[in-house]
Amino acid sequence: MTDTHPAAPTGTDVVGAPHDTRFTALTSDTANQRASRRAMPVLIAASGLAGLGYEIVWTRQLSLALGTEMMAVLGAIAGFFAGLALGAFVLDSHIRRATKPHQVYAALEIIIGLWGVCAIWLLPASARALAPLLGTAPSPVLLWSASFLLPTLVLLPATVAMGGTLTALERMMSAAQDAGAVSAGVYGANTAGAVAGTLLSTFVLIPTLGFATTLLCLAAVNAVCALAALYLGRRLAIEPRAGAVRGHAGIGPRLTITLFATGLLGIGIEVLVVRLAAQTMQDTVYSFACLLSAYLLGTAAGGLIWQRLGPRMRSGKTALLAGTAFAGLGTALLALSLIDLADRVADQGIPGELGIALLLFLLPAMAMGALFGQLMQEVRDISGSVGWAVGINSLGAAIAPLLAAQLLIPTLGTWRALVLAATGYLLLLQPSRAALRWAAGPALLGALLLAWPAPSPVKVPHGGKLLALREGPMATASVVDDASGARYLEVNGHFRMGGTSSVRSDYRQAMLPLLLHPAPRTALFLGVGTGATVLGGAQLPGLDVRAVELSSEVVALLPWFDDGATKQPMPPITVADARRFIVADGGRYDVIVADLFHPALDGSGALYTTEHFDAVKQRLAADGVFCQWLPLYQLDAPSLRAIIRSFLAIFPDGSAWLNHYSVRTPMLALIGSRVPQTLDPGRLDAKFSDPQLRPVLQPLGFDRPIDLLGQYIADAGALARFAGPGPRNTDDFPFVTFDARSNVRALSAPPWQLLLTVIGQTTTDPAGLMPQAYRPAWDQRLNAYGQARNRFLQAGAALTGDPRGAALIAAAAPRRRDSVRLSAEFEPAYAPLMSMARALLASDRRGAERLLRAIDAAAPSRREARDLLTQEFGG
Repeated sequence: MTDTHPAAPTGTDVVGAPHDTRFTALTSDTANQRASRRAMPVLIAASGLAGLGYEIVWTRQLSLALGTEMMAVLGAIAGFFAGLALGAFVLDSHIRRATKPHQVYAALEIIIGLWGVCAIWLLPASARALAPLLGTAPSPVLLWSASFLLPTLVLLPATVAMGGTLTALERMMSAAQDAGAVSAGVYGANTAGAVAGTLLSTFVLIPTLGFATTLLCLAAVNAVCALAALYLGRRLAIEPRAGAVRGHAGIGPRLTITLFATGLLGIGIEVLVVRLAAQTMQDTVYSFACLLSAYLLGTAAGGLIWQRLGPRMRSGKTALLAGTAFAGLGTALLALSLIDLADRVADQGIPGELGIALLLFLLPAMAMGALFGQLMQEVRDISGSVGWAVGINSLGAAIAPLLAAQLLIPTLGTWRALVLAATGYLLLLQPSRAALRWAAGPALLGALLLAWPAPSPVKVPHGGKLLALREGPMATASVVDDASGARYLEVNGHFRMGGTSSVRSDYRQAMLPLLLHPAPRTALFLGVGTGATVLGGAQLPGLDVRAVELSSEVVALLPWFDDGATKQPMPPITVADARRFIVADGGRYDVIVADLFHPALDGSGALYTTEHFDAVKQRLAADGVFCQWLPLYQLDAPSLRAIIRSFLAIFPDGSAWLNHYSVRTPMLALIGSRVPQTLDPGRLDAKFSDPQLRPVLQPLGFDRPIDLLGQYIADAGALARFAGPGPRNTDDFPFVTFDARSNVRALSAPPWQLLLTVIGQTTTDPAGLMPQAYRPAWDQRLNAYGQARNRFLQAGAALTGDPRGAALIAAAAPRRRDSVRLSAEFEPAYAPLMSMARALLASDRRGAERLLRAIDAAAPSRREARDLLTQEFGG
């Protein structure tokens, strides 16, 4: 097991330079030796495969419990690297002196595998126990410290063992390979295995088997590696090394500093490039896998190429340091046109994202791989092993993400920080004329780029303008005006989180669940966006509102969406991960509203799991109501069905409601409660007539109880039939997260496609909606309203193009009359028809008269059309 870093190979280190191992041939080229020589690269690659697979699974499991805030993620990564460094330091001398290193290696693989199996239960349980101790809003220092200590302590046996595997493999390979210097080649094989581990885990094992079974598969790989090592070890003649006694005494401070700095700079560059790519790629779990694979592929290729070319290079380390700086600056130069590149491959899916990842990472990663292979070889030649190189390099890697995210990005911006980090390699050159010649080109390019205006991470629409930009540890958030004057909030360059054009819809998102509760006094909103939904809830008199938002950058931009029209101040907002907040919070709420979470966005799928829904249920008061909003225009059918199955597993009496009747941005609300509830139309009527509530509700289209009840789509039985059998979305089997490719494709489908599927495959039965005493008066009205609603939505989906004026009236009026004919109470069709008639009065009075008479004939129970006819045409 030799690979473990979110983007680098196993226990060797994943910093800025590939690890490698020089091997000295100690036996003659016998048949056994030739067989062992062919088998060793496979063993080394398998160790890297398992190591990267563990890292992917463990970091995702940690984020589920500790949260996805940057400090939690950075702490977990640092804890992981700390274990690797400790293992490299502690085990180095033992492995260097071992007479049978293959047995030591086999023992290490067994420890990793056994602890990997234990971690199936131990890691999630310990993380869940820690979350309540942290509280709802831990300080950044506390959150980082806890996230650092948890993986450091809980995974310590495995990570320490991983830190020693490369040293043991180097001893074995030295005996099998009849060559003087092979460190870079070994690191290349190990990293190639890490590439396979990234792709296999992300694209096959986890989506098919889930986390627990994936860990069992990886443990099986450890067992195979251990057995293979014991078998191969019996065929190798392993002799002591001359440097085994001297140890690290001969390693000077310059080499140690270079090892540390290359780890720091290499992983720092990786973090910065991933952040740049997130602003143009889809930012799914597969986007990160493409970036990580490209990074690892580059380091593997660099190690393997340097294995062959390195001994012939006179200016080896000098050339590599300058070359790494130049390659990193080349990536920064390429980033100037990154948005245009991403637009060109936007329709290519995963292959397109992999192409961008290779353009960004391949050359700098190759240089880093070759450089670390060279440094490892130098350490091995001095001390007799590579453990010291792995340990020092891992320490630099542990610090790099924290430094990049918390200091460089907020201070300099991502792009300038990348330029600075790449140029930093030049500071490691030993002063000489040759070094000056090698550094001249990269230094000049770095100076030019630092003087160049930083590229905007936001694609501003034609005729629009960028109003505000906030680059912080968590995300890049921006406020943009489009050509029409509409203002919207954007995260990481392309995820719109709402805007001024959707305020009415946002208010309705808050009001629906609040109206479904008998008398709400407290409400919690998970997710803030532009703040409109939270402010919408705050309009309700006497309601105590709290909100949780993951990104501090988003919260900082909320004043841009304060138009001064609302009299309510923004309720208190806690910057925290919603999942951890729910677990840590000890309060109880009458209503909890979960915002629209983009299902394809990496991390959002965890907010749709059965475990999260169950934690939310524990935070509800006795008669509490939970509302989970779903963006039907961003989901595919399999993800929607999995979410519904997960929701019903926790809220067996759940129901589904619509927010509005727009086919452009359809939203579905899943409503659940601690105990089964029915609605009292009499109570609703009293609410709608309340002089304090009426000014709040009427502008949102809630004028009568039927305006609310008509949004009802399906009860639990109809939802269960729609969802059918299949997997739930759980912490162990994150179906939605790994269905991201389909959810991304859903963005290019007609936005109403899934909405029509839902209304076409569910039956609206008001039986479970209200007490039996109200049924005779309401059943027929609700059935008619539901038919009118469905006809209205189907007509909207069938409307082609973007007709306006007379063309819109001609195309839409007949379809809307059909809805009104089914239910005269269906105001979303009746009100627009009346608006069309009034608009025609100024330009086509005869057409207006025909339309008014058609409206009156379709809904004779209503007087508005008849009264306007009398007023304008005398009857």
